[in-house]
Formats: sequence, structure tokens, C-alpha cells
Amino acid sequence: MMTMMMTTSSTASSAVGNNSIACTHKTRNVVSSRSSIKTQQHQQRKAISMSRKATKTLTRRSQTRRGASVVVYASQDDGFKVAVLGAAGGIGQSLSLLLKMNPMISELALYDVGQIVKGVAVDLSHCNTASTVNGFCGNEELGEALKGCDLVIIPAGVPRKPGMTRDDLFSINAGIVRDLTQGVADHCPNAVVAIISNPVNSTVPIACEVMKQNGKFDKRKILGVTTLDIVRSDEFVSTLKGLDVNDVDVPVIGGHAGITILPLLSQTFPQTSFSEKETEDLTIRIQNAGTEVVEAKAGGGSATLSMAYAAARMGEAILRGLSGESDVYECSYVSSDIVPDMPFFATKCKLGKEGVEEVSPIGDITAYEQEWLDKLKPELKAQIDKGISFIADAPQKI
Repeated sequence: MMTMMMTTSSTASSAVGNNSIACTHKTRNVVSSRSSIKTQQHQQRKAISMSRKATKTLTRRSQTRRGASVVVYASQDDGFKVAVLGAAGGIGQSLSLLLKMNPMISELALYDVGQIVKGVAVDLSHCNTASTVNGFCGNEELGEALKGCDLVIIPAGVPRKPGMTRDDLFSINAGIVRDLTQGVADHCPNAVVAIISNPVNSTVPIACEVMKQNGKFDKRKILGVTTLDIVRSDEFVSTLKGLDVNDVDVPVIGGHAGITILPLLSQTFPQTSFSEKETEDLTIRIQNAGTEVVEAKAGGGSATLSMAYAAARMGEAILRGLSGESDVYECSYVSSDIVPDMPFFATKCKLGKEGVEEVSPIGDITAYEQEWLDKLKPELKAQIDKGISFIADAPQKI
């Protein structure tokens, strides 16, 4: 884990002169420490920018062109098996298409409760990429869908409608995530699980509690997909400032609903200046971007295409980490102790062979960002507690 460097004071001396020297050395050490932290943050953001470009290159390699050399795809022996639970929905179908294009995937398992998912699988199987696609329908086929999975992505659940908050979805989606996570515990407990189903602030704690009840909890392997917040932030900032979106990285911390979403514009890479109005407008827009889409669709759905894009990016980053690639970073909502009294929090994570390898600290933030951080904590904590209580209040084995 990239940790904040701590400076211990020099050994105290009884002489006043020595005390003065010790204080001077301590001050220099603190300044040096802060400089080191900023250097680490800059190097990390540069690595993230390079990582994003690698993702785009990998995606391009999955597309063959007439007259071009043959692309080397993952084989059945060395590729990954990925399951999409909720594959027939608005997010699930688009996400499955994007995953079918990923050359790191050798087997794609599509699961849903409706028979249409098998038609979706047949449809995707006609795409000329190397991965195989199979559809699975109903509880009796969930185990087969999950068997041998390296990565499970869960977009299952009902979508938001005008006037609804993510928390309004809790009563339905909480049970769905609980039952699907139980399937993971039973059939592929070592898989990395990426949860899209809202409210993510509550559904990730639900998944963790289910795995704990089964004695199979590994905090490195359960992630809340907050990538869409970063995708939106990068797009909005690059458009506003005329930057190359491929180079822009805006860390987004906290959670994945309303005011719990906190873009750290002060940490934008490359270094970018914002007026007070720009900072306020961007922060509010990023927090309310999901509602912007829901209202624009006028009752016809929520953010499905952009969410599928963001989830595919996160899925690919996870697979790159699992494959052993170094310096793979994405923000994600995970179990951590980065923020005191906050058992789950979204921040920058380094992905590796076992899932989340490192969780980065928040770093230096402005007074404005600190105000938002103080404001979001009680809201996020309440949503975390709601998810934990959903399982704790029904402790019997599911």
C-alpha cells in the first residue's frame, strides 16, 4: 500500500541549542516528506495515464482489419472466464458486447433470470472474436455460469427512474445482490467480484457480509464499480479545459451516490487550474450526472451505455492486474481503513494478481474538498450500515 510517510522527531537534547537543531531537522524532514509524497502522487498519476493508454491499445488489438496481420487472442487455456450476472438488461447487454471484444477473455458466461439471456448469448456468439459465449437462465443454472470464473461482474437489478434515488432501489436490489453473492460463495469463492448494482454504497457491504457468513471473505476481491464517476469527470474536465481526454485523470473518492461522490479536482492530472465557479459547477454536475441521464431519458431508463463502457474498462483493468501487469490503477469502492470509522470508501486502488493490491490514501485536498468530505461521511456511513444490517438482521444461512 502506498502510505503517507511519517517523520519522527530527532532525539531530544537537554541543551536549548540542540533542541533548536532538532526542531530544524524535523521541519526539514517534514518538508522532504511532503515533497516525496507529491512526487509519488505525480508518478502514480503518470502511471495511470499510461495504463489508460494501454487499455485503449488492448481494445484496438481486439479488432481485426482487412489486410492486417492476425491478432493473437487469448486461448481457452490462458484466457480468463468472466461472468456477467444480469446480462440481459440495459447495462448487461452492452457490457457483454464490450467484453466479447476483449482479447484477454476466453469464456464469457451470461446469466439472467429471463430466457432472453440465451438469445443474447447466441447473438454475441456470432461476433468474430475468440472468446466463447454461453447463456444461463434461472437459479438452477447459476452454478454452471459461475463455475471456474476469474471475474464476476454484477449489473443485475432494477434501473433508476425519474424521481428515484439509488437508495430507493435498495429494497429490490439488496436481495438480488445477496443471492448472487451466495452463488459466488458456493461456486467461485476465489473470483474477483465487481458490483454495479445500486445502491453500490450498500450493496458492496451486503456482498462482503454474505462472504463473511460463508467463511470466504477476502476484501481484496470485492469491488464496487465507481468507474463511471471517473469517466464522467475526465470527460467533463477535458471538454471544459480543451485537454486530451486520454491524458486526463481526475480521482473521485467517497461513494457512488449523490453527495458521497467527491471529485478531487485539485489532484487532476495533468495539473489544471479551476476557478471557484468551475470547481463548484463541475463538482455538482459530477455528483448529479446520473440524474442528468435519467431525466434526459424521460422515464426510458438510466445510464446504461456509459455505465457499460465504464464497467468494461474496470473489468479490463482487473484482468490486467490478474494477469500480472504492474501499475494498473483505478478508483474503486472497497473495504479499507483509509478513512477512520468508514469501513468502505472509494479511492485509488492498485490492482494485482489477487484483486486489490494496494489502497492509496486520499492525499492533499483543498479546503473546499475537505468541506465536502466532512459532509459526505455521515451520509455514506448510514448507507454502509444499512447494507450491513440487511444481512446482520437475517443471520441465517441463505
